[in-house]
Amino acid sequence: MGNICRSPMAEGAFAKTVQNAGLGTQILIDSAGTHDYHVGDAPDLRAQRTALSHGYDISGLRGRQVQDSDFERFDYILAMDKQNLNNLTRRANARHHHKIRLLLSFSRRFPNLDVPDPYYGSQQGFDQTLDMVEDAAQGLLKAIMEKQGAQSA
Repeated sequence: MGNICRSPMAEGAFAKTVQNAGLGTQILIDSAGTHDYHVGDAPDLRAQRTALSHGYDISGLRGRQVQDSDFERFDYILAMDKQNLNNLTRRANARHHHKIRLLLSFSRRFPNLDVPDPYYGSQQGFDQTLDMVEDAAQGLLKAIMEKQGAQSA
């Protein structure tokens, strides 16, 4: 929603996953919120600490709101929960609806669940969020690589 908790953690986890696979220069990754609550703000300090404890420095990220150009620019538009999924679907031109999915649709352990917003909760919520987005990051990279392999064949 505001791009200061879940989505920056997911961006950090996926960026590290992509970099570890040697694909850091080939895949463009960016996070954004569906609302303008925190445009220009750094990620929540709890999100930063949790991400850093797993090797992801997200301190340089800044909140931004989804732009219409994002639907043209990116192959995947991933939502943390069904509410944001609906917001994105309403905003996007119908020709881009196939790009919009729940992030956890790529998860093995938490398929098609919502990533709970940890903002109003305890540290446990941030740990759970990172666990969920890390799992989805692995599945997303696998899906991208399989799709690229199928297009190359």
